[in-house]
Amino acid sequence: MNRDMELEYTACPLCGSDRKRKAYPNFHTYQVVRCASCNFYYLYPRPTEAAMLDLYSKNDYFEGEEAGYQSYAEQEPALRATFRRLMINMKKHEITGGSLLEVGCGYGYLLDEAKHFFNFRVGTDFSPQAVEKAKTRAELVYQGGVDRVPPDRNFDCIIATQVIEHVYQPQLFLEELATHLKPGGKMVIATPNMGSFWRYIMRDRWPSFKIPEHILYFDKKSLSVLMKRIGLKNIKTLPYPHAFPLPLIASKLNVTLPSSLNKYNLWMPATTLALYGTYPGNLGS
Repeated sequence: MNRDMELEYTACPLCGSDRKRKAYPNFHTYQVVRCASCNFYYLYPRPTEAAMLDLYSKNDYFEGEEAGYQSYAEQEPALRATFRRLMINMKKHEITGGSLLEVGCGYGYLLDEAKHFFNFRVGTDFSPQAVEKAKTRAELVYQGGVDRVPPDRNFDCIIATQVIEHVYQPQLFLEELATHLKPGGKMVIATPNMGSFWRYIMRDRWPSFKIPEHILYFDKKSLSVLMKRIGLKNIKTLPYPHAFPLPLIASKLNVTLPSSLNKYNLWMPATTLALYGTYPGNLGS
């Protein structure tokens, strides 16, 4: 990751206060600070949005040495297992059925696992490489953000998993998503859980401190506040167990594993926070 990219020094992205205190200051140029007004955690300083959008749009973002993933494809079995479990949990909570939009769909693994749970599946992603792969796993995939979805196309469910932590204007992002929900539709937002015991145990080594890509760090309270602010009702927690490739976990802990264990996944509880809410049909009502 290029640490010489242009930086900006911002106020709290959740409440706008410029009062902050250091929380995790040891990330080279960057630090994670905590808002002194609302207690939200965010990256300070952070790369400009233009610099990060350029990164996400690179063809090798999911498979490059300097990009966000060393190999997203190698994580396919763990990701598919995670998304299968997620779909089952969504069905239990009566969130499935009808049409689905996934924003930030990557290679389309979630969209593919959703084929038995939704009748029509649409995705978006900034990476051209990801879009080409995802097109084989959904009815439609758009290159770019939610703004690339036609304004008259609405969905029964919209999901953004491991996306909002990258977003520069989180309230505007959720408002834009809500414009594509049918009345009574559900929005599911999943993100690394800043309230997780893993963060307390691992501190600076917490894997979700993915610097400088992750600029926002939500816990249940802060994400609930944001979702309620844009008019979603009945905010509830959605169970989101997450499987990780064992070699990935070992690398984060600087542990060398026998090659015979490389094919296994490890289910880790409480790593991801997922909330869902119902859109009443009138933004901000």
